[in-house]
Amino acid sequence: MRVAYDLHLHSCLSPCGSDDMTPANIAAMAALAGYSLIALTDHNTTRNCRAAAAAAEENGLAFVPGMELTTAEEAHILCLFRSVEAAEEFGKYVYERLPDVKNRPEFFGNQYIMNELDEVTGEEPRLLLSATGIGTYDAAALVREFDGVALPAHIDRDSFSIISNLGFYDERMGFGAVELSRTANVRELYELHSQLRGMGCIFNSDAHSLEAMPDPEHTLELEELSAAAVVDAIAAGRLSERIEI
Repeated sequence: MRVAYDLHLHSCLSPCGSDDMTPANIAAMAALAGYSLIALTDHNTTRNCRAAAAAAEENGLAFVPGMELTTAEEAHILCLFRSVEAAEEFGKYVYERLPDVKNRPEFFGNQYIMNELDEVTGEEPRLLLSATGIGTYDAAALVREFDGVALPAHIDRDSFSIISNLGFYDERMGFGAVELSRTANVRELYELHSQLRGMGCIFNSDAHSLEAMPDPEHTLELEELSAAAVVDAIAAGRLSERIEI
């Protein structure tokens, strides 16, 4: 089956995410826009994934629990998991490697933890935007240990991407696919970074606010509509879109 997706969305737990990006609001907006499949990928945490999974089910959407990991090199890595439980275990692992730097809500933004009723159950005191102690070369293999798959996030951007921060993409990093922004210049990537040629890719919004959630443009071919099918398809390289001209 071919499904419309957005696998990179931030909730109000991400300090740079709008307070209106509650699990229920995200799911309702995605359903209204015509998506069948969404993921929640807050910065360095998965603590709103369980609430988002319930909200997605309520709105008839398939849901993939995830995280946008910040590596030691400050490169962003999109991490997607087969289950909320696996995502939460990875979240605990990452939290232990996140610097104990306190968030300043007045400067960075709020970090609201929510339940399935969209009620605030707490605020994360540690700043989630910090770089973790996890290296970029270790991320792909590490996420696989937690029953997930990892992709370099928005590699076309000039900040917080593997290419912008490291200056190159190395096959030894172990990623089987990459993420591109919806406005990515694929021809430029093809011409400048030969290692990326032919790699499977997905296109996501990286929305931090409800108004930034666009109408569907890209689809995934899946064997079934589930988080496991998404992880399996990406891990096996079964992506119809590739970096080639």
